[in-house]
Amino acid sequence: MKSKMNIKSIIMMAAVGIISLFFINMSLAANTAKVSVETANLRETADENSKILEQFSKNQQVEIIEKQGDWYKVKVKGITGYLRQDLISVENEEQSTNQEVTSNNAETTNNEQQTEQVAQTTEVEAQTEIKIGNYKIAENTKLKIVPVINATDTIEVKKDEEVKVTEILNDWVCVEAQNTKGWIRKEKIQVPQAIQASAPVETIIKTAYVNSQTVNVRKEANTTSEIITKLSVNTAVEVISEANGWSKVKVSGQEGYISTSLLSDKKQETSRSMTQSRKTETTKTTTTTNTTANATSTTTSTVAPAPSGKGASVVETAKKYIGCRYVYGGTTPSGFDCSGFTSYIYKQYGVNLNRTAAGQYSNGTAVSRNSLQPGDLVMFGKSGINHVGIYIGGGSIVHAANKSSGVRIDTINSGYYNKNYVGARRVI
Repeated sequence: MKSKMNIKSIIMMAAVGIISLFFINMSLAANTAKVSVETANLRETADENSKILEQFSKNQQVEIIEKQGDWYKVKVKGITGYLRQDLISVENEEQSTNQEVTSNNAETTNNEQQTEQVAQTTEVEAQTEIKIGNYKIAENTKLKIVPVINATDTIEVKKDEEVKVTEILNDWVCVEAQNTKGWIRKEKIQVPQAIQASAPVETIIKTAYVNSQTVNVRKEANTTSEIITKLSVNTAVEVISEANGWSKVKVSGQEGYISTSLLSDKKQETSRSMTQSRKTETTKTTTTTNTTANATSTTTSTVAPAPSGKGASVVETAKKYIGCRYVYGGTTPSGFDCSGFTSYIYKQYGVNLNRTAAGQYSNGTAVSRNSLQPGDLVMFGKSGINHVGIYIGGGSIVHAANKSSGVRIDTINSGYYNKNYVGARRVI
């Protein structure tokens, strides 16, 4: 009899334990947490040496599934993995559950307070919105080549140093400082109260030049809007603002919108200027050869062959894919990597390139940097070649940049691409 009672007691205790564990896990499952450090690694298992599935920035919200020792099993963006408990701050939701059993009057008061808080938060967010224009740095920080926490740093900017915000992407802003462009977090920008409360003032942020043969200036920032006027290559325009891939410009007293990809910071090389450049280079080559011939040995230099008219066509084709997403190993418009993008574009012109950026450096003929022409392949890398793009003129390339940006246009005359320039090839 005593034995039976002991068995029943054990069964009851086990049942209570299972039920308690169930409710503890349910409570955790109902909780959310936020990343509390600059960068947190989501790992495949609860082990510091396991595979990294994803990296999250500070304040990224995650859903807690369960706790395992010093680790939390979490789900975020459809991915399930493990975060160390010291990398996140857990938001306990017991308060909200208890509030559901308060009186109707208390609930009404609470709702009114929440409404007021939301309104206040919205007002603060509206006041602190950063727009295109000039600002000061809030604290010492370094510019990054792309808007990612663990991206490569370029230059350091000091507190109170003046910078120009040229582009905004989620919680990141692209700024120009010390003749270099790079990305920093929004919180690194000072937003004076006087600026917050006032409406944005339209000021000229830069002068740009049309980089295509004919460009439409539209009344609104979309491709179906009314065409105000047409501009030819190298026409100068005053850029008032930039947003969502469009630039608001002023030209000949008229204001309108042009796709940002159709503007460059420098004038394009026309056929006349390229011809003059080749004549000058040929003259230099002849002079060098004749001078060296009087010495013990003769040195000759080779002028890169003049491009065919297809170079400009290649550029126009490549620009059509601006905005396509970046996918490692991708070779189609559904997703490109850098060499997959160049291979896809040139295949349309009957040119088969090697698959990798390093492999493409053996295609075509070498071109010096000061002889670059639209349609040339340009290679970059710190230790060996690991990136390639298509030169479009004006010191810029169109390329599949990274997961954050996809296919876009960048300058090679400053920042990362200027420092890590390797060489160029002419393949058409």
